[in-house]
Amino acid sequence: MSVLSGLDRLDEYAALLNGARIALMTNPTGVDWRLRSCVSIIGGRYNLTALFACEHGVRGNLQAGDCVESYVDYETGVTVYSLYGASPRMTPEMLNAFDALVFDMQDVGVRFYTYLYSLAYAMEDCAAAGKRVVLLDRPNPLGGETVQGTLLDERFASFVGMYAMPTRYGLTIGEYARWLRDYRRLTLELDVVPLAGWERRMYHADTGLQWIAPSPNIPTPTTALVYSGTCVFEGTNLSEGRGTTQPFELIGAPWLDGTELARLMNALSNTDDRPAITGLRYAERESVAGLLFRPVYFTPTFSKHQGELCFGVQIHVIDPRAANPFAAALYMLQVIARMHPGQFALLSRGDAEQGAAAQMKADLLLGTGAIDPCNMDIQGLIETHKPLVRHYQEMTRVYRMYE
Repeated sequence: MSVLSGLDRLDEYAALLNGARIALMTNPTGVDWRLRSCVSIIGGRYNLTALFACEHGVRGNLQAGDCVESYVDYETGVTVYSLYGASPRMTPEMLNAFDALVFDMQDVGVRFYTYLYSLAYAMEDCAAAGKRVVLLDRPNPLGGETVQGTLLDERFASFVGMYAMPTRYGLTIGEYARWLRDYRRLTLELDVVPLAGWERRMYHADTGLQWIAPSPNIPTPTTALVYSGTCVFEGTNLSEGRGTTQPFELIGAPWLDGTELARLMNALSNTDDRPAITGLRYAERESVAGLLFRPVYFTPTFSKHQGELCFGVQIHVIDPRAANPFAAALYMLQVIARMHPGQFALLSRGDAEQGAAAQMKADLLLGTGAIDPCNMDIQGLIETHKPLVRHYQEMTRVYRMYE
């Protein structure tokens, strides 16, 4: 294998776990290079006394936003405690069940992903209780060189973005934890079991590792890349492809002219054929380079526009290193708002009971304040955030474990 995960190297760091009661926070992505589950590996070698479930559950069988219940794991007989239900926090009962918490979950390298904040809460709770955290590192599937998007203004903090991080933040989950410990000023015994063979230039396809879907709607590494942009459509009345086999790659609605949208988006990458939509300002060619847009028809089986025929586009990644899905998604948002001013709408922010889509308003996802797609100066927004993103990159350089 060209890359080994932290789990693959656990034997080298066995002293961190020997003799301790171990809790494990994981999901189906917690596997070694032979695809053996970390639940089985740790349960077979150490004293596993608790499991912790984040969004989608330990076994990955739950959809986004579904409440996770506590139960007894059928394989190990160990109690699975929910950290994605009534409360994301560890109770005294949970904390009393272990001495050291092991975290082994694949992230997708994007600020919206809730696993980042489940880890953050767990680190805070363990710090307060004097518990050790052992994190088994995994590669960032989007690489560690490119950092893009908006830097979140913490006035818009939520469970889809809590800290002043860029949309695409360029760290492994272990590097993020090292940064977070200092950023939150936690007195925490944190050990990161490092990767072997990973370099910052590597995307997932370069690692030699198998892709295990970290959640039901990120089925491929390509999905993870386009998700860094198209997740913003969660905050609109368009389908972001949930309920299809290609979530976040498909964007559409029953009223959308997908053929025209594809033409307009593809034209953005050609300076000789840019569409004339009065009042729109376009980013540099690089904003949509590496992407192509194809008209499609699809019918979601659940989520927005369930059972309705939608017209839209599929985003095809031609060159992942050149692609900027974040900028492309904002331009697509603006083009759609201008094409269909009577039908397009942003979702209003709601209570948790109203469902995940209502919580994920576009301003929470972008972390920048109220969004006006028709009149937003997208290139201006990107340029405003570039120095903030560069400052973040410099600030987090000290936490990098790989070059």
